[in-house]
Amino acid sequence: MARDYLEQLFGLSGQVAVVVGGTGVLGGALCEGIAQAGAKVVVAGNSRQRGEERMRHIESLGGQAVFLPADVGRRDSLEILLADTIAALGRVDMLVNCAGVNSASAYLDVADEDWQRVIDVNLRGTHWGCQIFGAHMAAAGGGSILNIGSVTAALPLSRVFAYSASKAAVVNLSQNVARELAPSGVRVNVLCPGFFPAEQNRAILDETRTASIMAQTPMARFGQPEELVGPALLLLSRTAGSFMTGAACYVDGGFTAMRF
Repeated sequence: MARDYLEQLFGLSGQVAVVVGGTGVLGGALCEGIAQAGAKVVVAGNSRQRGEERMRHIESLGGQAVFLPADVGRRDSLEILLADTIAALGRVDMLVNCAGVNSASAYLDVADEDWQRVIDVNLRGTHWGCQIFGAHMAAAGGGSILNIGSVTAALPLSRVFAYSASKAAVVNLSQNVARELAPSGVRVNVLCPGFFPAEQNRAILDETRTASIMAQTPMARFGQPEELVGPALLLLSRTAGSFMTGAACYVDGGFTAMRF
């Protein structure tokens, strides 16, 4: 009985999820969790090797997955991703925008090209995903979009200026798109991780910085990628998250609460 109830509340059986950036550490963990909740998952990214490895691992766990290439730096790539997903799996119920990059430097040393690259991938890529997939979902009668923000969207942290600005913009964009698409049955929410061992964090972490972050985090540790899965399932679920849109969910070990 309990299993049936949880399946009804959080299960994703019969649905199709596209995870853009699914070839990365955090995106890969979300791919695995969504697949184990019953959805067919499109692992989308620009590394075929990592994507196919993730796909095979999901299959070894009993899930269903395919790899499709995606470059968030090109609008037409995301349009092709949508078309290829429909051709392969017949539908799209969920989109996770998880592609992200970072650049670490003192503010006065931030290069224009680094600033633009971070904004292009983190913000413009998320905008394109919301617009392209959101239009399809609205026409189909509904769906769920989950964008990936960051704890730095709400709190200042040195040496991640473009990244923080881009993620604050992702939160704001998500709230506005949520309002726009709500009448069409499309929910848009944001998952804001704290500090996790992901590619975009490695550029800013040294021994001193790691100790500082640990001291400011009540749980005194970094998050593990699989700890994002539960909140993601809540926000993606048609049942558990049915009245949630425009929400920003912080998964940060208490970092935000301690700083406010």
